[in-house]
Amino acid sequence: MSTIGPIGSGVGSAHAQVLKRAQEALQTEPPAQGFGDRITNAIDQVAEAQNRTASLVKAYEMGMENDISKVMINQQVSSLGFQLTLNVRNKVLSAYKDIMNMPV
Repeated sequence: MSTIGPIGSGVGSAHAQVLKRAQEALQTEPPAQGFGDRITNAIDQVAEAQNRTASLVKAYEMGMENDISKVMINQQVSSLGFQLTLNVRNKVLSAYKDIMNMPV
C-alpha cells in the first residue's frame, strides 16, 4: 500500500488496528456470560477507549505524539462507543418503563 506523506503512513496502521478490533469484537464469547456481565464489560471497554483517547490528546497537545490521524481516529472510536452505550441505556430504560406501566 502506498502512502502519501506523513499523514498517510499512520492511516494504514490505524486501519489495521480498527480491523483487528472489529475482528475481536465479532468473535463469539462463551454463552456462560450473562447480560449484566456483558454490559459491564462493554462499559469498561468504552471507559478504557475514552481514557486512551484522553491520554493521546494530551500527548498530542504536549508535542509527544505527532500522528494527528491516530488521535482523530481514537476520538471517533471513543465517541461512537459512548453514543452506542447511551443508546443502549436509553433503550433499556424505555423497556423498563414499558414493563412497569403494564397492567398486572
